Amino acid sequence: MENYTYNSLTLQLEGLKITKTNKYPIFIFLLLSYMFILIANVGIVILIWTERSLHQPMYLLFCNLSINDVIGNSLLVPRVLADILVPPSDRLIHYYECVMQAFTTQMFSTNAHTVLMIMAFDRYVAICNPLRYSIIMNDKMVMKLTVSASGVAFVLVGILLGLTIRLNRCRTLITNPYCDNASLFKLSCESVFINNVYGLTFTVVLLSSSIGSIILTYFKIAAACLNNKSNSLNSKALKTCSTHLCLYLMMLVSGMILITLHRFPQYAEYRKISAILFNVVPGSLNPVIYGLQSKEIYKSLSNIFHPKRIMLF
Repeated sequence: MENYTYNSLTLQLEGLKITKTNKYPIFIFLLLSYMFILIANVGIVILIWTERSLHQPMYLLFCNLSINDVIGNSLLVPRVLADILVPPSDRLIHYYECVMQAFTTQMFSTNAHTVLMIMAFDRYVAICNPLRYSIIMNDKMVMKLTVSASGVAFVLVGILLGLTIRLNRCRTLITNPYCDNASLFKLSCESVFINNVYGLTFTVVLLSSSIGSIILTYFKIAAACLNNKSNSLNSKALKTCSTHLCLYLMMLVSGMILITLHRFPQYAEYRKISAILFNVVPGSLNPVIYGLQSKEIYKSLSNIFHPKRIMLF
């Protein structure tokens, strides 16, 4: 029989079920991944802000994605690392800390979608309306789009968590390595019908808007490239768009795997692992993919690590 504790402010995180033999390898892997995420993403942000040649809408928007990755992982990975080193019975978290963690987790994923949608619009304007690009995508427009992306995500996620915290809680075990919205409302013994309806609507609207805008944007870009006879311009368009599309598909696939595994309780451990990788993998690969594919970023990095030698005669 399950013991019920109503509205307890102390919750227990189930975390990963790991043995003593693989505890430290997993800890070291996550620690190194987190350090790489910090160094790579912060480095990209500093590079873009210090190099005047990179003060373009595409790179400024990518800064938002890097900052989002750093904040999202910084609020999750250190807690997961700490829990790995302690027994399951000591993995305790305060309810309000859990709510904040759930909020930032949901903001992290939602904001990633909205930022990538804006980046797709930027590529559309740059390729389909190159002569008006500097007029349309000026600093004011970039700021508006950035604030709008964060604002929309904040409102949608705020409503999502607001519906969850209104519920009375009769359980204390979070069956996840960290707190998220689904884990929080599963603590309640009340009806979560409204939560499920809004959560499903939220997911459908976000994914349909995201996927729909990407398909429409790339369809128009493909049409513009087919009508354009310039091979150099088409090659540049293909390179920049493939980078953006790679980032989007990586995030979409990892998110869909996590959503799918939530529907199969028998795969709980796989869901926990995928929940952590959903944050770690995109955060690690985003700066690598963009850094290697972007000619301007690669050139700026080359100038830093291989400065031109001045020879004195």
